[in-house]
Amino acid sequence: MKIKWLGHSAFHVETAKAKILIDPFFTGNPAFRDGERRAVTAGLTHILLTHGHGDHVGDTVAIAKETGATVLANFDLCMWLGRQGVAKLEPGNTGGTIRLGSFSATFVNALHSSAQITEDGVSHSLGNANGLVLHFDDEPTLYHMGDTDIFSDMALVQELHEPEIGIVPIGDRFTMGGAVAALACQRYFKFATAIPCHYGSFPIIDQTSETFVAGMDGASTLVATPEVGGIVNA
Repeated sequence: MKIKWLGHSAFHVETAKAKILIDPFFTGNPAFRDGERRAVTAGLTHILLTHGHGDHVGDTVAIAKETGATVLANFDLCMWLGRQGVAKLEPGNTGGTIRLGSFSATFVNALHSSAQITEDGVSHSLGNANGLVLHFDDEPTLYHMGDTDIFSDMALVQELHEPEIGIVPIGDRFTMGGAVAALACQRYFKFATAIPCHYGSFPIIDQTSETFVAGMDGASTLVATPEVGGIVNA
């Protein structure tokens, strides 16, 4: 499995049988490298969305139309995307699991909001925020937490899914900060690898992963902090 960080919470996940974008926020993302777009959309099979905020839905509509990729999101967000012309949708909701060929995606809790104010000035409620747990046939289990604070039921996510790779928001203000994110990883999970995200993009959130890395000192988990465009092999 190759996991490429595209800035903010956007990731490209490539396995032998799937090419997946998670929260593909490209346009307007100051951390995204424009030259990456063609590479990460070529052969794309799936787009997975944790929630409806613009910095996570991002370029989903345009990419889905260009590639024909299947989009998975919560039900409300899927219905909204359908009205934008996205054809291949897999709606779900918290607790549900959807099989997508060589892997499955399970919607788990996240403590966050999910509305979006569109260009017409109207606030659209786009369902609940979620994390996504991806179980692959022949690859490690991956948990993208989405945007969230720490919560004690993370222990159930560990018990039920035993994720080996955690993608963890650390930027503070809109999610847990680095110290709390490290506490969540150490108290509730047994990740082999943790990859921090949701930092270093906008000036109002934390710019580095230093606090998270320091909080994980002494843990058995490998903390991977790639540069934007960098790849973590798992």
